[in-house]
Amino acid sequence: MILDPLSIGMLAILAVLIFFMFRNGQKRKKDLEEKQTKIVPGAEVMTNFGVFGTILSVNDEKVQVETSPGNVLTVHKQTIVRFLDEERTTEVADDVSDSAPDQVNEDHPTYPAAPEFGEVADTTDTKPASDSREKNTDQ
Repeated sequence: MILDPLSIGMLAILAVLIFFMFRNGQKRKKDLEEKQTKIVPGAEVMTNFGVFGTILSVNDEKVQVETSPGNVLTVHKQTIVRFLDEERTTEVADDVSDSAPDQVNEDHPTYPAAPEFGEVADTTDTKPASDSREKNTDQ
C-alpha cells in the first residue's frame, strides 16, 4: 500500500491529537488527586455554587462545610472547586511584586512616559487647537 503525502499528514495530525488527549486526561487526573488531598478539616473552601466556608469533617463522598457559626452544609466532595488559603497567599505575593505607581513629588515631579490604555494624556504642553470659525484679520 502506497501512502501519499496527504494521508501521511492526516495520520500525523491524528497522532498529535491522540497524544494531547492522553496528556490532558493525565493532567486532569493529577489535578483531581491533588485537590482531593487538600480536602482536610480546617481548610477554607468555595463550592461550585458559590458558598464559602470551612471544612469541618470529611467522609468517603460527603464533606461538612460550616458557612457561618452554627450553619453546617453537607455537600459532595466534587462540589469543592477552590481553596481560599492558597488564593490569599498568591494575592499577597502579587500585591508585593507589583511596583508602586509613579507618584508626583512637588520638588521633583515624575510622570509616566506614556498614558496607559484608558488614561487621559496630559495636554498641558500642547497648544490649544485653533478655532476654524475665527475670522482672518489679514483681509
